Amino acid sequence: MSQKSLEPSIQTHRELQADAYITVYLSLSLMIILSLILALLQGARAGAVKMKSELVTDIAMNSVLGEYNRELFDRYGLLFIDTTYGSGSGSVINTREHIKEYFSKNFEKSPVGLLTGRTTMIPATLSSVDITGFSVATDGNGAVLRRQILSYMGSDPVEAAIRGIQDNAQTLRQSGFADMNVERDARSCERDLNEPRDLDLDGNGENETYFADNPAAGVTAQKSIGILTLAAPDINELSSAAIDSSKCASHRQLGRGTGLDESESTGVGPDMLLEKYIHEKCGCYGNEIEDSHLKYELEYIYAGKDSDYENLKKVVEKLFVIKEAANFVHIINDPVKLEEAEALALTASILLVIPELEQAIKMAIIFAWTFAETISDLRILLSGGKVPLIKNTASWNLSLENMLDFRDHLQEGGGSGLSYEDYLKMLLIMENKQKKTRRLMDIIEINIRKVTGNTEFKLDGCIDTLSADFDIIGAYGKRIQIERTYGYEMFD
Repeated sequence: MSQKSLEPSIQTHRELQADAYITVYLSLSLMIILSLILALLQGARAGAVKMKSELVTDIAMNSVLGEYNRELFDRYGLLFIDTTYGSGSGSVINTREHIKEYFSKNFEKSPVGLLTGRTTMIPATLSSVDITGFSVATDGNGAVLRRQILSYMGSDPVEAAIRGIQDNAQTLRQSGFADMNVERDARSCERDLNEPRDLDLDGNGENETYFADNPAAGVTAQKSIGILTLAAPDINELSSAAIDSSKCASHRQLGRGTGLDESESTGVGPDMLLEKYIHEKCGCYGNEIEDSHLKYELEYIYAGKDSDYENLKKVVEKLFVIKEAANFVHIINDPVKLEEAEALALTASILLVIPELEQAIKMAIIFAWTFAETISDLRILLSGGKVPLIKNTASWNLSLENMLDFRDHLQEGGGSGLSYEDYLKMLLIMENKQKKTRRLMDIIEINIRKVTGNTEFKLDGCIDTLSADFDIIGAYGKRIQIERTYGYEMFD
């Protein structure tokens, strides 16, 4: 074979050899590229699983927060997860199960996927979820509830009415009327006058028994009837509603959260907003809320008794103490009234025998006049009228003559000064914040339980903030752990 004929054959071989090199190179390159692509795909897949897990975790937590008790929100503006969910008893375990359900729903196959048997590129299952912390409404002696109340009130200004109540309360504190006990002194005077006195006025060696005749004794005898019975325009029209307080938050052993968040704002501003909230959401005598179980709710917050009647009675008796002290101070500082009382005292026949009793009889008349005037004040208040905290001659109701048969001269309505509700709010503003919060809890529970499906409602079963730890299993058994803390702080 000639040299010339070999050249094309060698050239073809070289070309084939070069093609083989390229094929091997491409094969090796494709293996590397495919490995890179698959690695990137697997990384993207794992990242997608993690991202979807985090998104689904957030969805599950938000969904559980969305299950707040509607009645509690509609009536009181409060956002809490009621862990009873309309069932017999509340437990954080119920909330955990709801979280699991919401999470799992978002990783389930679609109906089409279930029918066709398709798998997903980002499979994951929830291995477990644990609630690691939570706070309930009653935690911190009601701090959590108060925080939500302040969130609800938002930036509402403290109205002039609230500041006026605060000013009146300060005036009352400075006057000392709430701490005076005029009735104690009146009873002491009465006992002294009722004491029999054996005297030998004829000088015959034989003592005779004398009793003081108090011109105002008929007024004093009325005290046994009772303050509320005397003051109420119609005792039969008072509410007869009652509760079993042993089932209320202020009396039972409360469940507790883990102390996740018991923070609250303190100071005059928050305290006044809490006061305003109580006034807005609770009724009282003369301003009842129709669908409330107890009609005199503000009275309950002050007195804490099991019936409207007993709560109103305690409030009226406290107002009696304050007004009686104020009226007594007015009389003893009014020369005209003192002169009238002294003139009436001189009509007592016992003074002919025992003239030294004049001062005691005069004081008994003053005490009786004070009592009658105070009942008159309370009648005005309970019939929708107004009475000033500190009275003057113009605002005085009963003359000394009318005092003797004061029940025939009781007025209703009218007047100027403070209303019954103003006095009640003044008493409330002076009470301990924690006590008011506990009794407000009772009111909330009692009213929510009236609504169908809420018979077992308890504020210590209502979650405000919770933390949950999610353990998720992704593709190839890869574990993902996510922890979240969610609450209603976005409303702060």
